[in-house]
Amino acid sequence: MSRRIRVGHSPDSDDAFMFYALAAGKLDTGALEFVHELCDIETLNRRALAGDLEVTAVSIHAYAYLTDRYLLLPCGASMGEGYGPRIVATRPLRPETLAGRRVAVPGTLTSAFLALKLFQPDVATEVVPFDRVLEHVAQGRADAGLLIHEGQLTYASAGLHLVADLGEWWAEETGGLPLPLGGNVIRRDLGEELIARVAGQIRASIAYALEHRAEALAHAQAFGRGLDLAQTDEFVGMYVNPRTLDYGQDGRRAVQLFLDRGYEAGLIPRRAKVEFAPGGHGGAGES
Repeated sequence: MSRRIRVGHSPDSDDAFMFYALAAGKLDTGALEFVHELCDIETLNRRALAGDLEVTAVSIHAYAYLTDRYLLLPCGASMGEGYGPRIVATRPLRPETLAGRRVAVPGTLTSAFLALKLFQPDVATEVVPFDRVLEHVAQGRADAGLLIHEGQLTYASAGLHLVADLGEWWAEETGGLPLPLGGNVIRRDLGEELIARVAGQIRASIAYALEHRAEALAHAQAFGRGLDLAQTDEFVGMYVNPRTLDYGQDGRRAVQLFLDRGYEAGLIPRRAKVEFAPGGHGGAGES
């Protein structure tokens, strides 16, 4: 008997690359039938609060509210290795002048939002769909904008100026730890055996893409929203790499520290205990 597993992820080039092998039928999944549901990350965060999907990409920030229902998979993370969400503006601004300014953000459960509030607690925020933040700022409708996904690479072509890179700031704050951005979670009620099987398939999909980069990139480029192939390759390389196969000990430590900092700053209501699912292990190393 086949078991249907719904997998939620963003319609972005990095997630498309990561899940290419599963979506294109490149793997023998046995009795597991994977059904892909594409939504923006904030929608996926909200759906996860209701336990809607068996497996879903979520913001690490959102995981603080999901620990009773979901485990983090050990594979599928997006981590900023000294880079990450970027704050941009229509004119050069010093980071310390952000206090009191209005910043367009892609959602209040995103890791970018949590990092922003840790970086500068006194900003006013306005939620804008992630793919409209750049345009929103360029039109002067906010003082600054918080860019995730491909906007991190394309903001300069829209005439915007970098105010701060939150991944760079986090690395300086933590002695070089990566900034946890996105992860894949799996519902606890699937049971240990099924969780391990699903984790193994997702890790195999990531490994396939890394090993068959050209064909996976060709698939991913269709999700790049204006990125050419070279930019798609750069962006995918930022967020799908050996660390995506396994967080690594420093990556796991970074996740707990990020959520602890959020709790200590009063941005998360209760201390979250990070728990990883069994299975899906294998390399060392990173939405």
